[in-house]
Amino acid sequence: MDALGGVGVLVTRPAHQAAPLCRLLESHGATVVRMPAIDIKPGIDTGLLKTRLASPEAFDLVIFTSANAVRFGVALLESHPTVKLAAIGPATARALEASGFQVAAVPPSAHDSEHLLGHPALAHVDGKRVLIVKGLNGRETLQDELARRGAHVTVAEVYRREPARYSAAELAALQAQFAAGDIQIVTATSAEIAASVLVMATPALRLAFGRATWLVPGTRVAHALRENGLTAPIVQAASALDQDLVAALIRWRSSESGA
Repeated sequence: MDALGGVGVLVTRPAHQAAPLCRLLESHGATVVRMPAIDIKPGIDTGLLKTRLASPEAFDLVIFTSANAVRFGVALLESHPTVKLAAIGPATARALEASGFQVAAVPPSAHDSEHLLGHPALAHVDGKRVLIVKGLNGRETLQDELARRGAHVTVAEVYRREPARYSAAELAALQAQFAAGDIQIVTATSAEIAASVLVMATPALRLAFGRATWLVPGTRVAHALRENGLTAPIVQAASALDQDLVAALIRWRSSESGA
């Protein structure tokens, strides 16, 4: 029997990022319902930004904070093709490598700003010029701490996140799937996705979300859910990587079934 046979999973990742996770879940027998909670759109005119950043004095380090930052900001590297690169996690690093760039620094364990700041490549940055490529209104932990360490930090906000919008009929259809017992798991792979899922919910959906089990990539997202009033059970994966999310769900299913 498939490890996740009979389990319905609501996948809330942005549409262009959801397919690999959905395929992996389905390969283990899960039934997947896709409902992206946020849309990812370009943040600024990267052509104008490239011109502004193309100075004779190259950056000493460029940090990409997500795969979306690579998707919308990798063109900035045309002005600095040999600069040292850091990525907040392996998915971001893979996106850079797929674009033909080598990554010098990736945190070895958890994949967030705090763990990247612990990498030796970011330890001695006094006087260095650092470019952070990120999303609009993203966390400011990196720039604040690097500036405190003496770096000259420039931020390029190359994409923005917008809450997805659904019709009343679409939300009612989703609620009906919960009521029929077709969905037991809700994924939230970032704090922003978690908040967007809860904000878009009708009262009936909010009740359904409260009875489901949530799958998240760590304590920060779990904490965000609790701050938004969710009291439902939460399963924490080791990271937001697809294999870690699915492995955590398989462990949950095993414990639920008593296997």
